[in-house]
Amino acid sequence: MVDLNSKAIAFLAKYKLFKTDEIQQVQLQHRLDLVEKFDVKKGMRVLEIGCGQGDTTVALADAVGEAGKVIGIDIASRDYGAPLTLGQATDRIKHSALGERIIFHFDMDFESFESNELFDLVVFSHSSWYFKRPEDLLRYFKRLRHMTKSIAFAEWDLDFAHISQRAHFCAASILALYSSFVKNDGNIQNLFHKEQIRALLEKAGFQNIEQAMVNATYLQDGQWEKSYANSIREEFAKAPTMIQTLVTSYYEMMNVSNGNEQSLNSFILTAK
Repeated sequence: MVDLNSKAIAFLAKYKLFKTDEIQQVQLQHRLDLVEKFDVKKGMRVLEIGCGQGDTTVALADAVGEAGKVIGIDIASRDYGAPLTLGQATDRIKHSALGERIIFHFDMDFESFESNELFDLVVFSHSSWYFKRPEDLLRYFKRLRHMTKSIAFAEWDLDFAHISQRAHFCAASILALYSSFVKNDGNIQNLFHKEQIRALLEKAGFQNIEQAMVNATYLQDGQWEKSYANSIREEFAKAPTMIQTLVTSYYEMMNVSNGNEQSLNSFILTAK
């Protein structure tokens, strides 16, 4: 179990969330670290795209304070997700002291989201790998250019800093390749490098792009992705021979970690 830092401990004591959920407590610590880098101010009105179970949403809601507002939208339904569905997880949040600051919309494609509001900040927090194509992200960014004063984007950093993070990189690569020939609703449909995201933001008209890094090595995501990648290995028998050869190499590199894997770090890009 990870020793929580003072920010996470204070949050848990204040809002009485995730009391018995040690995994969620660790995830919360990382999201609080991300939001600190987003430079959220009290009273801000924030739109979060791809809010999922509300991991980052609660950190944003804490940061904006009682005078602020966070709208979280996600294309998935309330029934999606495990061990808690999105509906179950966010209902828990709505019944907390943060609930009045948050509005969740599920089954909501951003391109169908209607708002005349100019948001102070739009957030993508570990949601971009659900996008299948870079042009889809670019389309979102172009629309957002007219809806927000600033944008904050966080995702796993493919430039792993230590060999212990290679297994997470390999697992993510395997799952992205899997999604290229097997339709699925997994959380990895494609991988985006931070320089590609930077280029897309610039193309959409965002400027003053700044980069930061947040440690995420202690999270369990790398282990989860490795386990899932191993569970679908036999399905690559349906893939073209060249894909099978490439994937075999990734599997060999991934599984040599023997349980010593750490998660990739998170990169952050902020722009105005």
